[in-house]
Amino acid sequence: MLSKYTAIVGRKIKFALVGCGRISANHFGSLEQYADECELVAVCDIVTSRADEAAAKYNVSAFYSLDELLTAGGFDVVILTTPSGLHPSQTIACAEAGFHVVTEKPMATKMQDGIEMVKACDKAGVRLFVVKQNRRNATIQMVKKAIAEGRFGRIYSVACNVFWTRPQAYYDHDEWRGTWEFDGGAFMNQASHYVDLMEWLIGSVESVQSYTATLARNIETEDSGVLAIKYRSGALGTMNVSMLTYPKNLEGSITILGETGTVKIGGMAVNKIEHWEFADKRPEDEGVLEANYATTSVYGFGHPLYYSNVLATLRGTEEPLTDGREGLRSLELLIAIYISARDGKKVSLPLVY
Repeated sequence: MLSKYTAIVGRKIKFALVGCGRISANHFGSLEQYADECELVAVCDIVTSRADEAAAKYNVSAFYSLDELLTAGGFDVVILTTPSGLHPSQTIACAEAGFHVVTEKPMATKMQDGIEMVKACDKAGVRLFVVKQNRRNATIQMVKKAIAEGRFGRIYSVACNVFWTRPQAYYDHDEWRGTWEFDGGAFMNQASHYVDLMEWLIGSVESVQSYTATLARNIETEDSGVLAIKYRSGALGTMNVSMLTYPKNLEGSITILGETGTVKIGGMAVNKIEHWEFADKRPEDEGVLEANYATTSVYGFGHPLYYSNVLATLRGTEEPLTDGREGLRSLELLIAIYISARDGKKVSLPLVY
């Protein structure tokens, strides 16, 4: 039995999107790629001009409050591309109204809020999808497969660098950016997907030690941070995150050193395999560069691949790759990072609530 949820069959799956800002374009574009399977029917934004612009572009209805949108209905799924701190209350409202939810990362900025999101969707009998599109990148999928097949042997060390830039103008564009309540800092927002990959690829984390700093931007949260990770396997990991790279985004990379393998995935957003070497040579290794792709965006091209699973899950033919419970795993790691930086101490996982 694949699912306890009622499958949507025999028609297109209908979506509404809330939050017509920076990341919404990736979701609009993804839905367009699956036009035979789904359709956008409504958009919503408290900034009326944004809602009107998106509604005109995609020939759909515009709403200016979530309550109005949910009352009108006429869709199956609500996509939340709103500030992170709003995801919990909005997810709960959507669930109680009977709609499935696709929420951008991070699912919440507080652990208890994330737990309440999962509970609400369980109670209402609706799906909660947490977007982790970088997991779907061809480069990342190749590394995941190599790890699953044991090609690295024992993994010793992992290093992740997220060297991007976010000028003051980026934070000034919307008053919620760079706030603790609605956004979080460089780890919680910009590097959130990389924090997720550090656990999804390598395995459960035993403890973390971190430092964060606000070195140049006029914001509440951090623009820079470093992290040390000890995995339950014994492997050690590091992350170096900065939104102050001059003059533009430079690198989003993960390097894995193992007993019988070394791999570095680099580029701006883990889109380029820069080193691929294993003791057990295989014919497919010759084509490794075919997984590389060019990108001018830190978001990469994973959103359409993520929606492929969302649609298949709602059709009842697959299980979700990253549901609410899976989203809680990376949220817990993020919260541990912030606790460590705040208290100046090592923090062990799982956290105690």
